[in-house]
Amino acid sequence: MKLPFVALATALTLFLLAGCSAPKEDDHTLTVAATAVPHAEILKQIQPVLAKEGVNLQIKVFADYVQPNTQVAEKNIDLNYFQTKPYLDAFNRERGTHLVIVTGVHIEPFGAYSRKYKSIDQLPDGASVTIPNDPSNNSRALLLLARHGLITLKDPTNELSTLKDITVNPKHLKFRELEAAMLPRTLDEVDLALINTNYALAAGLNPTRDALLIEDKDSPYVNYLVGRPDNQNDPRVQKLAKALNSPEVKAFIEQKYQGAVLPAF
Repeated sequence: MKLPFVALATALTLFLLAGCSAPKEDDHTLTVAATAVPHAEILKQIQPVLAKEGVNLQIKVFADYVQPNTQVAEKNIDLNYFQTKPYLDAFNRERGTHLVIVTGVHIEPFGAYSRKYKSIDQLPDGASVTIPNDPSNNSRALLLLARHGLITLKDPTNELSTLKDITVNPKHLKFRELEAAMLPRTLDEVDLALINTNYALAAGLNPTRDALLIEDKDSPYVNYLVGRPDNQNDPRVQKLAKALNSPEVKAFIEQKYQGAVLPAF
């Protein structure tokens, strides 16, 4: 009576082993988390190129700066493309993650915007100012204001300066720190909002046209493709990195964004 059971168990084992040795359907798939503009738009440009090389590029759009890193760290998503090195370093340090840079792609000059004033010289005493609340972009906003003389910082080279590092505030600016994605929505209620370019573009703003203040073109804040130590050298990942640094992508960035986004390669 035991023989049929043994035979069935053996057959089931062979079936499972065969299933394990068969190639998985997603062996050629790479999933990348990105913010909508410009990251997802740039990734869409190279989907056909990667498809010809046997890589199925899937893009998942996120509206915030936290989940793309969390999802990659937890191995729910392969890679992300949205952040600068100072932001990545701060995230790894605060969250205990070990995400790594794969390649740099572009620069988004950070800008200060207003719907009330046409010139930064019109900014009144006691003006309300919104800035990002994450450490990297918070400092980036303060450094931009300091560079234009609106505030003085204890160390103007510190990439993690905070409001506590302001030593002189001649216009008595009143700061409010918010999640970066929310900043475009504050434009109708504040005097000045310092906004990351990806969120500015999504809100119909262009830093070269609309910003009262803008970072220099030699900004060190390159946006990177980011992965994990276990997948950064994966052949699929390297194909993606090569495609992102191609002449075709450079031409697309220059033509599409007209200086609001700059190639970093």
